[in-house]
Amino acid sequence: MPRIELSPEGLSREAGEMARRAAQGLGTVRRLGRPRPGATPREAVWRGDKVTLYRYASADKPGTRVPLLIVYALVNRPDMVDLQPDRSLVRALTERGFDVYLLDWGEPDATDRALGLADYVLRYLDAAVDWLCAELARPAVPLMGICQGGTLSLCYAALHPRKVERLVTTVTPVDFHTADDMLSHLVRHIDVDALVDAYGNLEGDVLNALFLSLKPFQLMQQKYLRFVDGLDDDAATAMFLRMEHWIFDSPALAARACREFARDFYQANALARGALRIGSRAVHLEQLAMPLLNVYARDDHLVPPAASRALGALVTAAPYAEHELPGGHIGIYVARTRGHALATVIGDWVGT
Repeated sequence: MPRIELSPEGLSREAGEMARRAAQGLGTVRRLGRPRPGATPREAVWRGDKVTLYRYASADKPGTRVPLLIVYALVNRPDMVDLQPDRSLVRALTERGFDVYLLDWGEPDATDRALGLADYVLRYLDAAVDWLCAELARPAVPLMGICQGGTLSLCYAALHPRKVERLVTTVTPVDFHTADDMLSHLVRHIDVDALVDAYGNLEGDVLNALFLSLKPFQLMQQKYLRFVDGLDDDAATAMFLRMEHWIFDSPALAARACREFARDFYQANALARGALRIGSRAVHLEQLAMPLLNVYARDDHLVPPAASRALGALVTAAPYAEHELPGGHIGIYVARTRGHALATVIGDWVGT
């Protein structure tokens, strides 16, 4: 470790060097502009209100490759899976032979505050799956769920098992009451009804503040010090700016969906207990019958491995496999495109 000099002269030199690097960094940031996530061309192929189904560019016609429908969380934009050309899960999956589709939930506004989980799962997701099945002339399609999107995909697959050919869940919470789940401990002590009554739709900034509070030093101080240290690397700086844009450009969460997810999943742990209802329908994970791959991140602070691995004990009829990847909640998606570990695991499991 470098020796820290605490003399006035040493501290003065350190402060001067930091100021120099910060000034140099401002020039780098101005030169790079405002990098945005997104690398792979895509087209909108279906819409339902504010929800959009995208197909990512492929040289092959639809139906000639193995389709994969990615279902993202409601609380972030899905741009993270296609951050930049050399850090793109979408591109890696395409190179593995998949025909990649993605469901973008859009941005709810005040007119959408009454949208609940039944709307997202049984209306929008179901309509997108029906459209894709008809378009590809298939009775069912493979789904891949990410984080909260994985939880919603599990619910959908349990309610419509004949429409899901196989299911991949990634960093997906299932048991929301594991001892090491810091987010759950926080949410269980929040008066969600009062919060939603006060705010209506919960803005992305409020949710981000909650997520960042779980690791305040690492996520709000340490990363910016590292950013300053790396300002002489244009590629690293551009990636950092893309990630920051993604983090702080989160959509709002519809009021009713926020209330239901916090109450039923985080507070009541209804999915793991077999007591969950989506609308008027009961969700039982033992009804899952399609092949299921569950991927979790070893160092995940938002969805601890135990919260994901609980799925294995709840799936009784489906062929079940699970895989651990090194890295954190986001790191497993923004790994280098070439040799992307998550795309490799999925491709090997599917057989592409």
